[in-house]
Amino acid sequence: MQKNPNPANWRAKTRAVRGGTKRSEFQETSEGLFLTSGYAYASAESAEARFRQTEDGFVYSRFGNPTVQMFEERMALLEGAPVARATATGLAAVTAAFLCFLRAGDHVVAAQALFGGCRYIVEEVLPRFGIATTLVHGPDLAAWRAAVRPTTKAFFLETPANPTLEIIDLGEVAQIAHAAGAKLMVDNVFATPVLQKPMAFGTDIVIYSATKHIDGQGRCLGGVILCDPEFLKDHLQVFLRNTGPTLSPFNAWVLLKSLETLDLRVREMSRHAEAVADFLGQHAKVERVLYPFRDDHPQAALARAQMAMGGSIVTFTVAGGKAAAFRVANALRLIDISNNLGDAKSLITHPATTTHQRLAPDARAALGISDGMLRLSVGLEDPADLCEDLAGALAYA
Repeated sequence: MQKNPNPANWRAKTRAVRGGTKRSEFQETSEGLFLTSGYAYASAESAEARFRQTEDGFVYSRFGNPTVQMFEERMALLEGAPVARATATGLAAVTAAFLCFLRAGDHVVAAQALFGGCRYIVEEVLPRFGIATTLVHGPDLAAWRAAVRPTTKAFFLETPANPTLEIIDLGEVAQIAHAAGAKLMVDNVFATPVLQKPMAFGTDIVIYSATKHIDGQGRCLGGVILCDPEFLKDHLQVFLRNTGPTLSPFNAWVLLKSLETLDLRVREMSRHAEAVADFLGQHAKVERVLYPFRDDHPQAALARAQMAMGGSIVTFTVAGGKAAAFRVANALRLIDISNNLGDAKSLITHPATTTHQRLAPDARAALGISDGMLRLSVGLEDPADLCEDLAGALAYA
């Protein structure tokens, strides 16, 4: 008997394992990997109908692919979003989400605490196309209101932010954006759909670098944009079809398999991160620890209201600036130095010289990114081993 389950009745863990799955005539249990660029038609009339979009079916893998479509449908189900579209990378997703609907003369308000690549898009790319931008201190709701212009079309933010783990009130910012007739776009990479669902707070567009926790094992690149059907139809779909930031079917297949364990990995990594943050908070060589669910985080109450757990990222500062931070990183024996995050392996980076090195020193200082700051992405190793590794390295600070 052919099964016909209704994913709308499934809970999140089930959606992450089975959502969007389509089986071929072979009834494979693992999702099919369709490594094809094109598709054959039964007739010329069928080809014409597909190009007119009056007949369902695939046309070209830049437009759509069965494996990529399964990943998109599963992400939409997991996020609780109407629709999703995948891209080659997270930054391709950010760029497409902006440029698909903004025009010369429009205005964007963005939080100043952003990943370096995202801030480059806001500060450098958008103005080249005549799109004005204003950066504000994200937690300051009055700053969002004051930045609004008659031409404001989009708000953009990360929460928690990279690397300072700044938390922004999604519900309040959504209200300000909508009152201005603007769309709220949220990069939800650090929290993942497991720990935070921005659309539940009024967000219009959610963006992910699937390279991070969604893959979670450092294997491939990918990005996702989640939105409503109207935005997809009026703006995003035609932009993606004609600019080509396409996710490869193989990467989509890898990401599909990763989604099966996303909930398990993110929750366990968050438990480990909390333990590591508590250890660092008690260490004499550590000046400051930032972790969303620690009581000493400046927005801990808001983090607990928006997130299910504190996430896998811990940021800490050691005395002695860059030299001391480098000594700590170089002395680690278990934790790898890498600018990636969300991996099963714990990774550490020095934001001032890697992810945010493009920013001027005063801009970094305004964000709270000091030369002694290190960003730690906590993985699935035993937290006791991670704390021992950090203890040994901190002896060199």
